[in-house]
Amino acid sequence: MSCEYAKERNLLKFSSFACFCFAALGVGIGLWAGSMAIVFDGAYSLVSLFLSLMALGATVYISNGTAKNGKSGQCVSAQKAAVIESLVVLIKGLAVSVVCVVSFASAFEAMFNGGREVNAGFALIFGVVNLVGCMLCYQFVKKNAGKQPSTILKAEASQWLMDTVISAAVLVGFIVAAGLMEAGMSEYAIYADPIMVILASVYFATVPVKMVGDSTKRLWSIYQQQDSVSGHRVLA
Repeated sequence: MSCEYAKERNLLKFSSFACFCFAALGVGIGLWAGSMAIVFDGAYSLVSLFLSLMALGATVYISNGTAKNGKSGQCVSAQKAAVIESLVVLIKGLAVSVVCVVSFASAFEAMFNGGREVNAGFALIFGVVNLVGCMLCYQFVKKNAGKQPSTILKAEASQWLMDTVISAAVLVGFIVAAGLMEAGMSEYAIYADPIMVILASVYFATVPVKMVGDSTKRLWSIYQQQDSVSGHRVLA
């Protein structure tokens, strides 16, 4: 058990550091280049950073509690760990949902306010670097999580998968914008950035909903088990 939690902690530490780097890079470059899509990518990484730190704190708490309780407390500790892990995943899902909704609203507003000009050439370089980096992080977390990862590591891998697809969507938007500008259709290129944000946020709406649904079902199942045990004790 302690070995599994140690591996989980190390993966979450790596994930937190990577999220910090991508968040700082995305928000900083996005504001400088005037790209809402890059800012959205960086904002998602920033949210992922706080969620990864929260997951890391939960893992440390669970592992310390298990070590202190010993064999006599393993059953209680396992149930408590399941509750904490489910709550972490639930909060992750809710936070990602908020990011998707806010990003969709901002992009939708930009569509009706003349679009947004972007430094497409510079943004293309950022898009490639960001996509490759997120993809490598996703593969690293997924591979090292094992064949039967914990719910926390599953959620962490899902975060990186979402970040990878967001980065891919942003890169496609920049390629389309650059192509339109080269074709002399700059008046249409300004809509590429907000359109990609809208598509990405709509696509990801299903992921946090699934996270929230699964964690809620698990919490309800744990509650029913506790209620059943309490009922048996009363009858006894």
